[in-house]
Amino acid sequence: MPILYLTLDQALEVHRKTVAVSGGGSVGCLDSGQLDSILNHMRNDDYYQSLADKLTHLFFCTCKFHCFADGNKRIAISLCAQMLLLNGYLRSVGEFIRESENISYHVAAGNINKELLGEWMNAVLQGDEDDEALKLKILNAISKGIP
Repeated sequence: MPILYLTLDQALEVHRKTVAVSGGGSVGCLDSGQLDSILNHMRNDDYYQSLADKLTHLFFCTCKFHCFADGNKRIAISLCAQMLLLNGYLRSVGEFIRESENISYHVAAGNINKELLGEWMNAVLQGDEDDEALKLKILNAISKGIP
């Protein structure tokens, strides 16, 4: 089954709605070209072969590259949740949203790298987010950022 992707217009609308319902902030895209590049680059199957790889790229880049005036961590979560819904991963969405707030903070802070984020994303899609070895990796990664 082919993967369904978000367009730039859809991503901007998701951002507007996310800011409106999640406590406010500024609505506005600081760099729509960069956002469009992120959305298009994840379609490249040579780089991102699985849905988990594509979601990892989307989450990491929207969280780290500050395409929006406000809500970059929130938009990383919302865009990935929307992609999960578009592609029929209803079972995974709830757990993804519950766990991703802490993950997004530590991605933005530089404690969780793209590789570890990808491991977590794979676990969420496979229903293995309770994997103890993965939890330990995440704990070790975020502990390094705690003074």
